[in-house]
Formats: sequence, structure tokens, C-alpha cells
Amino acid sequence: MFLGWKEIKHAKLRYGLIIGVLVLVSYLVFVLSGLANGLKDLNREAVDSWGASAIILTADSDISLPSSSFSLAEGKKIDVPEKNKAYLGNLSTVIQKVKTEDKEKVSIFGIDEKSFVMPELSSGKAFSKIGEVVAADALKEDGYKVGDTFKVASSDKKVTIVGFTPKAKFNAAPVLYTSMDTYQDIKFDRIAEDDNFAINAIALKGNKASKVDVNSDFEVTTTETFIEKLPGYSAQSLTLNFMIIFLFVIVSIIIAIFLYVLTIQKVSMFGVMKAQGISSGFLARSVVAQTFILAFIGVVIGFGLTAITGAALPAAVPISIDYITLVFYAILFIIVAIIGALVSVRTIVKIDPLKAIGG
Repeated sequence: MFLGWKEIKHAKLRYGLIIGVLVLVSYLVFVLSGLANGLKDLNREAVDSWGASAIILTADSDISLPSSSFSLAEGKKIDVPEKNKAYLGNLSTVIQKVKTEDKEKVSIFGIDEKSFVMPELSSGKAFSKIGEVVAADALKEDGYKVGDTFKVASSDKKVTIVGFTPKAKFNAAPVLYTSMDTYQDIKFDRIAEDDNFAINAIALKGNKASKVDVNSDFEVTTTETFIEKLPGYSAQSLTLNFMIIFLFVIVSIIIAIFLYVLTIQKVSMFGVMKAQGISSGFLARSVVAQTFILAFIGVVIGFGLTAITGAALPAAVPISIDYITLVFYAILFIIVAIIGALVSVRTIVKIDPLKAIGG
């Protein structure tokens, strides 16, 4: 390692350029990872915030929330303690701010304010009257505030924001939480006096939630499976993950080419060193150690730039940096770099000292 480090200090420009490439590539991988996580969160934030272990939907819905529909009365017959159940009514729609042209696609959830899915507030108060909603912080970041009134598309119903909640997006749309009465009024244009109105799902909590017995009309699925079935979620995740994998492949090729070229340029020097009795193993270890140093420096700088970028980007940019994942990628990046360096080791082993020094 001493020999490798001494050479790096001696040829600062040459190795500085290599470090620069490693910084840019690692920075690209790390930021892309953060954007991938951010895009995933746009689809699942609200579901994650519920803290549910399982979701009950109709058996013929194919684990699709909009396709699932059953009465609240049927849901109450399911043998689960009420404290462990949260009834969910859902409506995807567009709202328009009164007296403006501002429109926003939203996902409205009708819930019981006493259930465990009731969101935590970042500001304002909880809904308590017909027409009141708690909105996602994303709307506040877009300039909306407590007291703003909206008209719901395709109806004459209006809702007023009384509070905001963090991490509340579903299928990339901001969520509006409201009471079951308001949900009924918006979706069905009436408020039922009994429990015979339609809801979409029941969220369950508890360690054994996914093992609840239900009749053939219903299906119990884990929360993670429910999320994976969200439209476009799996395809989007797979695409972004493959992009990251291909970047790692590209990184290994780039590093292998750089180090191979450097090794070819140093054939004469390696030949002299081998003629002096320095073993091929020592030289190979020196190249691998040098690669480790270069990759480590590049990864650390890339890591730091990613952290700065994550803090500096506006909230509108969907980036969510998972530092545990970044550490894993950093280690993998260094391993890939070392694997790339091993391509040069074969060249070092085959160097003939006499030919290398022109003998």
C-alpha cells in the first residue's frame, strides 16, 4: 500500500483524474439510488404511515384498492377486534381551489378519526366537521394553507383544509384524510344512516393480522404485497434497480480500462523492479492497494456530495437518501473497483524483466 500511495502523491494529476471519474460515477449511483427511493416513497408514503400489517380487500379485486368494494357492515362482521381494524374508503379525484384555476390531483381517504390510521399532524388540527380534511404536507409546500377551500371535481362538494400531515402520498398523489361522513358525501352524494355504504379496504394491525380468517369473498394480503401491487410500482422499482446494476458494470469496466492503461505505461518500471528481485505478488498487491485507495477516496467524496445534494434540493424533488443503502453501495463500489484492478494483475505477472527493460 505504501508503494501505491507514494505513486499517487507523485503523479497527482494522473491519479486525480481517475479519482474524479470515480467521484462522478459514485455520485451518480448514490443520487440515482436516492431518486429511486424517493419515487418509491411517492407511491407508498401514506400506506407506510398507517403502520398496518395487513390489508383486507375483496377476493376478485386482484389486490387493487379502487377495484375492491364492500359494505362497512360486511367489514364489521370480520372477526378482528375493532381496535385492530381501520376502515378505508378511497377516491382518486381532482380538487380546484375556490376562485382560482389551481387544480391538484389527490387521493381522498375516508377514515374513522379514532382508528390507528389517523395521521399525525404537522400543523393545524384534526377534522371534526363535514367538509374538513387533513392534507399532505406536499400541498403546503405548493403554497396551500389551513383555511383554503377546494371544490371537488364532478360534484358541487367543497372541502376545507384544517390541518397538514407529513409523509402522505399515495400513488404519487397527495392524500386528503377526512371523516367517513365527508367521504360518503363526496363519493355518493349522501350520508348513510346505517353501515350499508361502500368502503374499499380494511387495514389491520398486529403480528397475526395476515393470518386472519375471512370468507371466500375477501382476501387478506400483507402490506408489502399490497404496495407492490400498486400500479407501476414494481415496474418502476425494477427499472431503476437495473439502471444501478448496469452502472456498477460500467464502473468495473471503466476502472479496469484505466488501470490496464496505467499498467501498460509502467511495464518498463515493473520490469526493472522485477529484475531487482521484487516479486509479481508484491507488485500485484501494490496495484490492488492503490485501487482501493483511489476507490475509497472517490466513494467518500461522492458520498459527501450526495449528502449535500440531498439537503440542498427543494422538497419538490422526490429524493430520499437511505444512508445504510449508500454504505452498502459504497462497499460494493470498492469491491467492483478491486475486481477491475485484478485485470491488470495478469499483465504484471506476465511481464518479462529482460524484455521490459529492453534486454
